[in-house]
Amino acid sequence: MKFKVDENLPVEVADLLRQTGYDAVTVMDQHLGGSNDPKIASICQQENRVLVTMDTDFADIRAYPPSDFSGLIVLRLRQQDKNHVLDVIARLTKMLSDEQIDKYLWIVEEERVRIRG
Repeated sequence: MKFKVDENLPVEVADLLRQTGYDAVTVMDQHLGGSNDPKIASICQQENRVLVTMDTDFADIRAYPPSDFSGLIVLRLRQQDKNHVLDVIARLTKMLSDEQIDKYLWIVEEERVRIRG
């Protein structure tokens, strides 16, 4: 599974995903910082990467239908400091082997993950 970590998340999210055995790059790794949402979405589609972001625009299934993507993970966290985000991602990686992500939108909150197809 391949991931693209948006610029609104700590770069350590990509490190954590790689440590778990996944292919992960950041938007900044690819010199895409400041790119608009449609460009990021298009590149994720071309590269067959799951986008991990805090940008709630990607939770709009009319604009970004999950069926068009290898997966979308949108974090909606009340607490957004680096350590908390990394803790949530670490818990999330355990779900990746049990739940379908391809063609799905995962909305991740502290206590739950909502999965939409």
